[in-house]
Amino acid sequence: MIIGSCQIDLTLFEVNSLKEKRQIIKSIIGRVQSRFNVSIAEVSLNDIWRRSSVGIACVTTSTKHANQIINNVIKFIERDNRVEIINFEIEIL
Repeated sequence: MIIGSCQIDLTLFEVNSLKEKRQIIKSIIGRVQSRFNVSIAEVSLNDIWRRSSVGIACVTTSTKHANQIINNVIKFIERDNRVEIINFEIEIL
């Protein structure tokens, strides 16, 4: 069993309240979950309007597949014009 995890730090554009931030993050989380079947949640920076940190995890049988899934999720989030990825850290266990 291989576990892939990734923490992604995001900057959100055109956000003026925590409510707007949560709507964007909830939308991204829902779209990623339905498309990639991974576990994803906002893990820190909950009370900062224009910043967020999202954690992703997947379980698979090979390291190559775990890397592929995580890289596809990162590319998917990068294409969303409401956010910008500042940093990400991938860990395979």
